Amino acid sequence: MLPSEQIGRREFLQRCGSAAAVAATGCSRQASEPTHKQPNIVMIMSDDMGYSDLGCYGGEIETPNLDRLAAQGLRFTRYYTNNMCVPTRASLMSGCYTTKALSAGDSGNSISQDVVSLAEVLRSGGYSTYMSGKWHLSNAGEHASLPCQRGFDRFFGTTLGACSFWTPASLMLDNEPAERLYLDPDFYYTDATTDYAADFMRDGLAKDAPFFLYVAYTAAHWPLHAFESDIARYQGRYAQGWDTLRADRHARMLEIGSVNPAWELSPRNPQVPAWSDEPHKAWQQRRMEVYAAQITRMDAGIGKLLDLLEQSGEADNTLVVFQIDNGGCHVEYETDRKGPYLPERTRDGRPVIPGNVPDVMPGPEDTYQSYGYGWANASNTPFRLYKQHDHEGGINVPLIARWPAVIEPGGMTDQLAHVIDLMPTFVDAAGLQQPSEFQQRAVHSPDGRSLRPVFEGNSRAPASELYWKWSRGRAIRQGQWKLVAVRERPWELYDIERDGTELHDLAADHPDRVSKMAQLWDKWAAGPPPLS
Repeated sequence: MLPSEQIGRREFLQRCGSAAAVAATGCSRQASEPTHKQPNIVMIMSDDMGYSDLGCYGGEIETPNLDRLAAQGLRFTRYYTNNMCVPTRASLMSGCYTTKALSAGDSGNSISQDVVSLAEVLRSGGYSTYMSGKWHLSNAGEHASLPCQRGFDRFFGTTLGACSFWTPASLMLDNEPAERLYLDPDFYYTDATTDYAADFMRDGLAKDAPFFLYVAYTAAHWPLHAFESDIARYQGRYAQGWDTLRADRHARMLEIGSVNPAWELSPRNPQVPAWSDEPHKAWQQRRMEVYAAQITRMDAGIGKLLDLLEQSGEADNTLVVFQIDNGGCHVEYETDRKGPYLPERTRDGRPVIPGNVPDVMPGPEDTYQSYGYGWANASNTPFRLYKQHDHEGGINVPLIARWPAVIEPGGMTDQLAHVIDLMPTFVDAAGLQQPSEFQQRAVHSPDGRSLRPVFEGNSRAPASELYWKWSRGRAIRQGQWKLVAVRERPWELYDIERDGTELHDLAADHPDRVSKMAQLWDKWAAGPPPLS
């Protein structure tokens, strides 16, 4: 086999053999019955988007394919992730809170050897396992935590948490560096993520066995990089500014039922001026135009994957799940900020200008910007705060599930769910058991529970407590009550069912409840006992 860094997609298809034949015949199994009873599983994740961005949740961004997925499946309105990329991905891959899932408990970036990964369980149960996109669960130079060492048969993507969409640092194919692939002048990371995911899907479809495909887009994480043709479709769309945008989105959300009408719309962040007072309107509009363009480009790629499933005849026997890893990101990218993900020059030698500089319009390869507080506030409508926080704006995101054999189309549920529930759901759907040992080592049991009862239209008893701890946030939810804080500031208490936008702090009214919930959180935050 050729070293992975020396091959591109054409060579990959030649190596796949039967998968290329499926592609050449247009997936000729369209009319045939599935050759296996276990469902295929496709897990799609986007990066740093808000609760209200998708059209099917009330946004104006064009997401026709995710809207199609929602119309054919089930939308969750009370679905929680963790507040940043690493903890959410760790919980997805393990079914556990980060206190178990990461090698350094709740602060590391590497998936722990004390958990069995989702891919490891499914591969042991006969699944082909593939991943395309952002991994972000291994420390630099740590081979043992790379995707192909944690259960994936094939991997294309990046291991770092952020990267240029034109020249993504840490790009790999299987276990080898593959940064030469972006020297292709047509390379764009979102498209490449889709293309390799489609290649992997064809490989899986050509086998008489189920497959698991994990597609982890970096859209719409900064930097703001998009094709001019994609940006142009949004030209002028955001001239009304963030205040009107938030109000318009909230009205649509109330109309379609994706938000509780009893909850007040949170106020504009105090760090953000009224749109009428914004001094750089043209630049601000452009930032949101590029952000929207990134999402629509990703949505088009998701459409290609959905089309491929339908053409293959396997759509009814495939569970497709889409989620976002955390809420919209407020970070204002600074001019002096550096990192391994920031290229110094473009592929044709021009210097990259980093930072949110109002006289530099974002989008091209020689820029490196983010969309900032004002637009992130709009993305997270109707909630407060952002990524890095455990207030609802950082952790309440869309979840869409389509499984035609099980899920009735067009539904919406407010039943409580958390990213720790996804691995148990997939293991349950596959008819497998979660092991207590893997490769002769003890592993933690999952903290989540299967969502299959919800998929089947039934009620599922909510977890007695849910916990969070990462970056700027810490929180515990117990029934209708949520205790939450920013960093080491005092605890805030909310009746989260009545006040989902967390505007009325009741901590002073219920000191005993605050004390008891804080004690539960302290015990959980100390971490699990060692494995025996």
